[in-house]
Amino acid sequence: MGDLAIRIENLTFDFGPLRALDNVTFDVPKGVIFGLLGQNGSGKSTLVRLLLGHLTPSHGRAQILGLDPRTDGDEIRLRTGVLLEQTSLHDRLTAEENLDYHGRVYEMAPEVRQARIEELLKAFDLWERRGEPVAHWSRSMKQKLAVARALFHRPELVILDEPTAGLDPGAAAALYERFISIAAREQTTVFLTTHKLAEAEEVCDMVGVLRDGKLLAVGPTEELKTQAGTPMLEITGTGFDDDVIALLARRREVAAIQVEGDHLTIELYDRAAHSWPLINLLVESGADIEEVHKTWVGLEHLMQQPPLEDDSVAVVP
Repeated sequence: MGDLAIRIENLTFDFGPLRALDNVTFDVPKGVIFGLLGQNGSGKSTLVRLLLGHLTPSHGRAQILGLDPRTDGDEIRLRTGVLLEQTSLHDRLTAEENLDYHGRVYEMAPEVRQARIEELLKAFDLWERRGEPVAHWSRSMKQKLAVARALFHRPELVILDEPTAGLDPGAAAALYERFISIAAREQTTVFLTTHKLAEAEEVCDMVGVLRDGKLLAVGPTEELKTQAGTPMLEITGTGFDDDVIALLARRREVAAIQVEGDHLTIELYDRAAHSWPLINLLVESGADIEEVHKTWVGLEHLMQQPPLEDDSVAVVP
């Protein structure tokens, strides 16, 4: 599996009588950002725990970088970075100390650790707060530090389980913008889970759709999106006044705008258009955004479907 970062073959896991994962098969090529998309309870976190060797499959197997999580855990940990739903930061330590401790675990030289600390804390806009204990930091600041820690030892593969859970849309967009830039520059393969359609579209090169433990579709994000209709951006918040709407209307990717109370709907011309510039424009104009959803009819329809009765999967080459 020289060109694959992850290979999953017929992976099945049972919690007693409950089948949490049912015969899941897909590959993640090296160098891509792969998103496992599914609602809460679909089996995403179970699959991550199987990848990390925290659980043993009932059937099938998984490989990471050609290694077996059940027997090659030490080498996998050296070559991967991980962020689970809990950041597991040391609250009594400063941001700088948290990263330095991580570097010591990976036996990085002192001068290499210090250079990497400065590089990542500046990249995630945390440098000015580096000397503060993180106990009283906001959720978004802690999440940025946890992502920086996952990248710290320059792993070949980073695994992120719901990395923007609990973050507002602006903070999530800022986190991904910085993270993607670093991952691309360092040629890091990324495997992430999310229940947010907009995140999967904005961030991922490939997407797999998981529902009730079954893989319903997998393929390049752009190919899956071509099966969908016109993309719609649904935003909940306040501050959508006439001046803000006028700014949005001047954007070339915006086809139509509708405002009803605290709900803003933006129809986009292009399926490939990113929502981040529009979100940033709203925030910078003083709008308070509570929630953002980008709907693609194809993938959203899949997520709403009942689980399949057979083992068929929609595979887009």
